[in-house]
Amino acid sequence: MALNTQEKQTIINKHQTHGTDTGSAEVQVAMLSERISHLSSHLQNNSHDFSSRQGLLKMIGQRKRLLNYVKQKSQARYDALVTKLGIRG
Repeated sequence: MALNTQEKQTIINKHQTHGTDTGSAEVQVAMLSERISHLSSHLQNNSHDFSSRQGLLKMIGQRKRLLNYVKQKSQARYDALVTKLGIRG
């Protein structure tokens, strides 16, 4: 389920705000979105995997909290992030 190093680096390079940025809210939301999509596809095939479902719900909540933080700081950054990731927000 976890992302490998190459996938993580690709996500970081796409969403970083400056050259050494690895932990901004935008990067964290992008990482969580990728993990959520992987876990969602897993749960479509394994509908009785309840522990993974619980982890998925926790990740969705964490992403929502991070998105709320970005929205409070800057509406423009929030709008750009939501459109870039293709999530409802």
